Amino acid sequence: MYSIFDYGDMIVDRVRMEAYTQAVRQAVKPGAIVIDLGAGSGLFTLLACKFGAARVYAIEYNNAIQVAREMAAANGYADRITFIQELSTRVSLPERADVIISDLRGVLPLLEQHIPSLLDARERLLAPGGVLIPQRDTLWAALLSAPAHYERHFRPWQDDLFGLNTQACSRLLANAWRRVDITAEELLVEPQCWATLDYRTVREPNLTGELNWKIASPGTAHGLGLWFDATLADGVQFSNAPGNPKMIYGRAYFPWPQPVELAAGDEVVVRVQANLVDNDYIWSWNTRVFAAENSAKSKIDFQQSTFFSAPLSPQHLRKRADNFVPSLNDDGQITQVVLHKMSEKQALGDIARDLTQQFPQHFPTWPAALTRVGELSLLYSE
Repeated sequence: MYSIFDYGDMIVDRVRMEAYTQAVRQAVKPGAIVIDLGAGSGLFTLLACKFGAARVYAIEYNNAIQVAREMAAANGYADRITFIQELSTRVSLPERADVIISDLRGVLPLLEQHIPSLLDARERLLAPGGVLIPQRDTLWAALLSAPAHYERHFRPWQDDLFGLNTQACSRLLANAWRRVDITAEELLVEPQCWATLDYRTVREPNLTGELNWKIASPGTAHGLGLWFDATLADGVQFSNAPGNPKMIYGRAYFPWPQPVELAAGDEVVVRVQANLVDNDYIWSWNTRVFAAENSAKSKIDFQQSTFFSAPLSPQHLRKRADNFVPSLNDDGQITQVVLHKMSEKQALGDIARDLTQQFPQHFPTWPAALTRVGELSLLYSE
């Protein structure tokens, strides 16, 4: 969940806000019906009203929607806005929208349920001939000569601090990417387009693409950098490429397990995949380097994936196995009791009193029990 500070950082990103303002002004006609998907603190919602929208549906799961409500009232737009605190995929509206505005990206556009949410909104909530903002994101990649990023990524676990071997995390780190600030000087090759996401036509959230570089000048490569350019509307774009002004998104560094000396004439082939699994993306970046003097056999072959970037607990894996027979622990029993009483339409305060009697070791006071009941109510009640 974003904090109010995060939303503030988004607002002060002038490149982003000026581009979105221009796109909203261009798309929203007087009397338009607009959806602000992932409305956050409501800036795009207010802009849509300012430019003539008759009705805006501001959909936001985060509690930041309360800030949006207050800002709408302060600006005199509350009567034109319907605020909906829910996931957009669970929302039904009485009418379809002429315009859907969103910015559900992270460092890259491939973030959690971004694309499935847009696909769902496009199919169910957008009127025929309606406008999506953004229209398209183009993802770019380049090999990096970036010792500082490599050092920051691996160094804490490579030094034998205090006379102890701390390299156990190196394998995990070699399969993890991170947000960094890539400069133009760190690009070892000309960027190539890895993939294009046209939100008007895209059908699935997964992407695959192969990149191929012929090295023109020798250098040391430390991995791969990824970023994106956005087309918000016809004639309205911004670029997050290295060398351009910094934006809220940052850029992504996909490390190699070790630095690689590349000679002029070497060929580097990188296959990058991103597959949405549950609520997160599994990234893989597989690299082969072919020497100029012997292109028949690769001199480097890296196979990396974020699937291997987190420690796997045998205990947790056992509990996910298809033949595991679970029994409820105390937390499970508490949740079961609360949900049962909620289904019987009991008030939260009454449920909390029952918890203090049934589980006194967990809830010595009524306020402690009410806090837990309230958390479950947020998750499971309508």
